[in-house]
Amino acid sequence: METTPIRKLPVGIQDFTSLREDGYLYVDKTALVYKMVTTGKPYFLSRPRRFGKSLLLSTLEAYFLGRKDLFKGLAIEQLEKEWKVYPVLHLSLNAKFYETKESLEQILEGHFIQWEKLFGKTDEELGYEERFMQIIQQACEKTGEKVVVLIDEYDKPLLRTLFNDDLHNVYREMLTGFYTVLKDADRYLRFVFITGVTKFSQLGIFSNLNQLMDISMAPAYATICGMTKVEIERDFQPELAALAARNKLTYEQTVNEMTKRYDGYHFSEFLADGIYNPFSVLNALVQERFSSYWFATGTPTMLVDMLKKTDYDLRQLDGIEVPAAALTDYRADFQNPVPIIYQSGYLTIKDYDSEFNFFRLGYPNAEVEYGWLNFITPYYTPLSESIAPFYIGKFWDELRAGDVDAFMERLRAFFADIPYELNDRTEQHYQ
Repeated sequence: METTPIRKLPVGIQDFTSLREDGYLYVDKTALVYKMVTTGKPYFLSRPRRFGKSLLLSTLEAYFLGRKDLFKGLAIEQLEKEWKVYPVLHLSLNAKFYETKESLEQILEGHFIQWEKLFGKTDEELGYEERFMQIIQQACEKTGEKVVVLIDEYDKPLLRTLFNDDLHNVYREMLTGFYTVLKDADRYLRFVFITGVTKFSQLGIFSNLNQLMDISMAPAYATICGMTKVEIERDFQPELAALAARNKLTYEQTVNEMTKRYDGYHFSEFLADGIYNPFSVLNALVQERFSSYWFATGTPTMLVDMLKKTDYDLRQLDGIEVPAAALTDYRADFQNPVPIIYQSGYLTIKDYDSEFNFFRLGYPNAEVEYGWLNFITPYYTPLSESIAPFYIGKFWDELRAGDVDAFMERLRAFFADIPYELNDRTEQHYQ
């Protein structure tokens, strides 16, 4: 039986134009895009890495550039009647390195040069805020239309410098002034959309942009990034069948395995069904095997550095309760890394207490739970990072096989090697 899917799946594709022109499969989110662009203007969206934020911004860019041809057969083709063309300023701060003040300046300057080619030169003697305002004004005057501003990974410079106070403060001041322009230029703006992993509310980055609508936990947009079970079974039936055949599973078993491994994200307390991690889903379908694709791409450097500085017991995350504000207003509090662990995608909403406005968090799925256990094991045991996966894998094998004696023997050996004070807390946790 032929098991290789013949369709092109967009693993790692972040450009909507390339995706559509090159014939990649697209999970249609354009009904939500249309709802967004017709009901509001300044939006903020937080989602974990590799969840489709950049593709969403690229989709918005194509829409506002009037590229009706790219939306043929999608929901928005029937919803939009005008397809007006707007000037679009698309800024991506997703650089690999932020090591000096010049690192951010070079990125901003590179974008300014591109925009000036389209909308006219600015006075280079001015600061970045003044030049940004001038570009917006010139774009509006030259085209006769209001301007669209799209900012991707706005928080990357801040996350990269969490442990470099001086540079962090420099970036914070630069970005605060830069984003303040969006309020001052409101009369020139048609639409604003900002994405990131975290929302640094307490740093005052958006303090002057008080009308910014945070849709990170809005039920109406909970599914705008990622995939639902309905979407996966609707759009990927041939690939699911091929995955099932390759792994000698039934179609139903394959869907259940996908659910166990990659489902479970809840970005709103009102979302009954979970969201699947799109990066892992697409990789599993393309490679026709189940694996920890998202986790294997690596834990963010800033999170690793933060966890090294905290004495928080990372083994007690599953089931932890946090106030609602902790999920939306990130503070650089190294003694409580839970909010940024949640925003980074390693925890998700499991339940909500409306009386006390508390969320219960937990691991979203097996990929994250197993990967996180493997990640933190070297923090609490003598097991090295290279040995931990083998050791943990043996635990799982013995549990699945029902080999209680072997499991208990390995467990006794495991605890015997843990320092007493950690061992005592661990036993209390698992009682």
